[in-house]
Amino acid sequence: MHKVAFVTGASRGIGRETAIAFARAGFDVALSARTMEEGETHEHALQTADGRPLPGSLAETAATIRRLGRKALAIRMDLLDDGSVRAAGEAVLREFGRIDVLVNNAVYQGGDLNLPFLDLEPATLQRVFQGYMMAPFLLTRTLLPAMLVQGQGVVINITSGAGESDPPVAAGRGGWGYAYGAGKAAVSRLAGILSIELGDRGIRAFTVNPGVVTTDALKATIGEKGVIALRNGSAPPDVPAAVLLWLATAPEASQFQKRTINAQPFALERGIVADWRQTGPKEA
Repeated sequence: MHKVAFVTGASRGIGRETAIAFARAGFDVALSARTMEEGETHEHALQTADGRPLPGSLAETAATIRRLGRKALAIRMDLLDDGSVRAAGEAVLREFGRIDVLVNNAVYQGGDLNLPFLDLEPATLQRVFQGYMMAPFLLTRTLLPAMLVQGQGVVINITSGAGESDPPVAAGRGGWGYAYGAGKAAVSRLAGILSIELGDRGIRAFTVNPGVVTTDALKATIGEKGVIALRNGSAPPDVPAAVLLWLATAPEASQFQKRTINAQPFALERGIVADWRQTGPKEA
């Protein structure tokens, strides 16, 4: 029986590359997002500069995985809907009968996410709570019993420097706002709890900060000129994807629990990928 990975937010960016990386490594893959087909529109979704939905879809990612000879289960999941999140986890267990790796990658990305404090409304914080704390909790909670029966499982949570430090400048001038920082701070706390409470029952858990990654979502947030200005301060999405796969599969990865792993320097230090900075950032 093949191992199974479930990657949330896999219609584009880091999630898409991670799902494909696990498929290349021989995993069957479950993948979720709101966008099943290219061009769908959703409330609280990022858009391109001309107002179109960002490119990418679950259907396209799933098709790529199947071309690699692996099974793919595409699940429409809304982070802001508790029932949708639970149903996604249950669908994975029904389809595959097991779960070996969960990558909590999907996030709420509404345009209100990084508003300055005095512009922030309670409704935004409610969505952040649902998307960054409640959804990963519910999904992990739904899948953990199966991992415990197997005697092993890996949970990887994707955080950000915004959850671990103060912004360099104010929100509205390039820094992050309280909503995003608070959301990612909650994400950063989950893996250590799982490791300490369930490590002796075969559960490994990691917190990963991908750093600045050149994705369509980043372009929608800071623009093409902003991406170009980053130059070597960013990486293509296959870099964090390779780190996530390594953490889930390398025997020596266990020692990197109970800390936040900064994916880009970590990838270079461990020789997980070649140095992408020699050619500059690739397009996502």
